[in-house]
Amino acid sequence: MASAQIPRSSPRVHEGKLAIVTGSARSIGAAIIRNLASKGCNVVVNHVTPSSDQAALDLCKEVETAHGIKAISVRADVSKTEGCTKMIDAAKAAFANPTLQVDILVHNAAILYMGPLESVVESEFHHIYAVNVLGPTLLTAACKPYLPTDRSGRIVMISSINCKVGTPNTSLYSGTKGALEALARVWCRELSERATVNTINPGPVMTDMYMNVADEVKQGLALWNPLTPLVAVRETDSPEVQELGRKFGGRAAYDHEIAGMVATICSPESGWCTGSLISANGGLSFSL
Repeated sequence: MASAQIPRSSPRVHEGKLAIVTGSARSIGAAIIRNLASKGCNVVVNHVTPSSDQAALDLCKEVETAHGIKAISVRADVSKTEGCTKMIDAAKAAFANPTLQVDILVHNAAILYMGPLESVVESEFHHIYAVNVLGPTLLTAACKPYLPTDRSGRIVMISSINCKVGTPNTSLYSGTKGALEALARVWCRELSERATVNTINPGPVMTDMYMNVADEVKQGLALWNPLTPLVAVRETDSPEVQELGRKFGGRAAYDHEIAGMVATICSPESGWCTGSLISANGGLSFSL
């Protein structure tokens, strides 16, 4: 679709750029895709399972139609070198003009294992660290040759409030998210001439991951609600958010609110911010 067919009131800050967002067929990842596309960014929608094929294709069609950008979906497991190669090859085939440039890279894909310390098993440890830590490492390395050379690139890591506050029963998940935060501080130095590297740490978000955990887990996170400034439920909130808000003493975030934080970090105006952990949790934890 020709971009001229889409009426616009002002220039879009990411016009013609390319973003790769892992785990982006649904939830927060899909919200990030929608936000970046609305700002003119071409996008790679990544997912790992055949069950997400249709959701990824539907999302691509949606943002192409709404925003006049180009979107492709790539089913690839970025925790494996061959998966990263598949991502880069697909991006080259679709966006090399004449060469590929990856302007924005968002590490959103993650899996979750919950349980007390004594429930940790070796196979789950290796699986979650492969997906949540090794995957971002391999994909960033694969993208490095294609990052801008003028510091205009943006890399964003999606961490979690869990490793900040020490939420019980999250040994594996919190460990992986803490590792991401450490990687961002290393990469912001290694990639300083190519891209900024920052992290955000959402609290509870109205996603499948949050909705599917047991109420006892939600209640553990809700213990922080009295200290979190922005969780008060309003009449304008969705019925589902209001119901959970009344039950747990405060609301979870909408996925578009997290996507908005990512978009802020990716803006040209954020070029003097790197290596930082930025609050995206309603004030449960402050950015320092």
